[in-house]
Amino acid sequence: MTAVMNAVRARQARCAALGFWPGPIDGIDGPRTRAAYAAAIEAQRARGLPFQHPTGITRIHWHWTAGGYSPNAVDLRSYHALIDGEGKIRWPVDPTTSRSHTLNANGGAIGLSICAMAGAQERPFAWGKAPITPAQVSALARETARLCRTYDIPVSRWSTLSHAEVQPTLGVVQRSKWDITVLPGMSAPADPITVGDRLRDLVARELSTF
Repeated sequence: MTAVMNAVRARQARCAALGFWPGPIDGIDGPRTRAAYAAAIEAQRARGLPFQHPTGITRIHWHWTAGGYSPNAVDLRSYHALIDGEGKIRWPVDPTTSRSHTLNANGGAIGLSICAMAGAQERPFAWGKAPITPAQVSALARETARLCRTYDIPVSRWSTLSHAEVQPTLGVVQRSKWDITVLPGMSAPADPITVGDRLRDLVARELSTF
């Protein structure tokens, strides 16, 4: 039942990202969800596009590895793409390859992770020995913008979001994840959706330059 509900949540999130509100993202395929789905299909058809990309990719999830500035073996197995301390992006696998970056919400989602935050602590806050760098944030925004163009992913709270936003936005319970709730220049973590909005603004700016 969980798998079915999470599949419905993914469809609801896609509808919301396309501008057709399905009601709460709750995994229940009710009348409002079905109406939003039908409207989204029609709108995409008018653009000459399917409801979602043929690969099934509809979201990008932002993470940090909680490690150093270079990916380790676990990182390479867990994420689709990794951004090292210099802002260089490494893709160990194709975006369609299965990866376990987000509990019960991996389907259709690319896991894009910053290699950073080793030894970081949420409360009381401590950056640890490998804090996120501005170069990594810039690379995250650029790569997200590229992926949005490639896979027809709107920049929205339901389709480009951090791991910390998955539970409050998609309703899929996670295990005390706080990535990404703090960025360079911040003195402490903040509301995940507020921080996510800052990242989405950066992505939107990147898209405007394409």
